[in-house]
Amino acid sequence: MPRPRAWIRLPSGAALDLINPSPQAWTDEDLAARLARTYRWGGESCWDWPLSVAQHSLLVLVLRRQASPQPLSPQEALMELLHDAEEGFLGFDCISPLKRVLGQPFQEVGSRLLRAVNLRYGLPDWSPPAYRLHKQADRVAAASEAVHCVGWSHEEVRDVLRIDDAVLTANPLVDRYGGVPWEPWPSDLAGRRFLDELKALLARR
Repeated sequence: MPRPRAWIRLPSGAALDLINPSPQAWTDEDLAARLARTYRWGGESCWDWPLSVAQHSLLVLVLRRQASPQPLSPQEALMELLHDAEEGFLGFDCISPLKRVLGQPFQEVGSRLLRAVNLRYGLPDWSPPAYRLHKQADRVAAASEAVHCVGWSHEEVRDVLRIDDAVLTANPLVDRYGGVPWEPWPSDLAGRRFLDELKALLARR
C-alpha cells in the first residue's frame, strides 16, 4: 500500500505532510498564523472573536513567568510558548477527554507534529518537575478562559469540566498588551504578538 500522506497548504505557500512532518516545512510566520487561526473551546466565545491558541500560549507563558521564583531561560520560555504548536497544523484544539476517545492514531499524528516542532526549535522533552509547573499554568489558564472567554460558570468549570484550579480575576496579558481584560484578540493581532515573542526568544537563545 502507498505510504499515507495528508498535505496541508501553509500561508507561505509551502506544504506540510501531517503524517510525516518535516521540521523545516514551515516558517515561523506560518506557525504564528496557523495558531492564531486555530481556536480553543470549539470556537465558542462570549466575545466577538473566539480565543486563539496563539493567545492562550502567550497567557500560559506569562503565568509561568509570574510563578517562577527566577526568570525563565529562553529555552524554558520557548517550551511554554510552543506547548500547543502542533494544534496550529492540525487546525484543531482537541480536549484531552476527546483525544482518548479518538484513540491512538490521532494521538500519534499529534505526537509526530510535536516532535517535528521540538526538532525545529531544539527543545528537549519536559522534565517531570517542569511539566508539573507547566500543567499548573495551563490549567489555571483554561479555568480562567472557560469563565471569562467562553461563559462557563465557576461551578461548571469545577463540576462539568473537572478543573479545580482557581479562576483568575485579572488577565495577566493586559499588563503587557493593554486592551480589554479577557477579550480574545483578532487573529491577525494574535499572530503578530505570538510571532514577536517567538522571534525575541529565538534571538535571545
